[in-house]
Amino acid sequence: MNTKMQSSLDPEIAQRLKRDQAGLVAAVIQEDSTSQVLMVGYMNDEALRRTLTEGRVTFWSRSRQEYWRKGDTSGHAQFVKSVAIDCDGDALLIRVDQVGAACHTGKHSCFDEGGFLPAVIGQRPNK
Repeated sequence: MNTKMQSSLDPEIAQRLKRDQAGLVAAVIQEDSTSQVLMVGYMNDEALRRTLTEGRVTFWSRSRQEYWRKGDTSGHAQFVKSVAIDCDGDALLIRVDQVGAACHTGKHSCFDEGGFLPAVIGQRPNK
């Protein structure tokens, strides 16, 4: 077993990512046990490397311009269960075991806090 800590994101993974102008990719966080979407965060290569190699979700904070590992101050940790990349390479889906609230407001999901917007409900045409 290789005990040396990986110091950069695997080049094969890095090559697949389509980053925004700030070098970030969106990460959708989903509860593994229920499939509920908990939150969306952003990752650069280092945040993704940490997430893939440490078993805890790490983000890049766009407002604070620093790394933050979910739960280090709140205790509401996210333990990685799987990580997938979408077909375009511009989004990640990270399934987690969520401990406590995912939202900084104390709600389990950031989408519980934000709530629904009024939208016309679409229907498939009859065939």
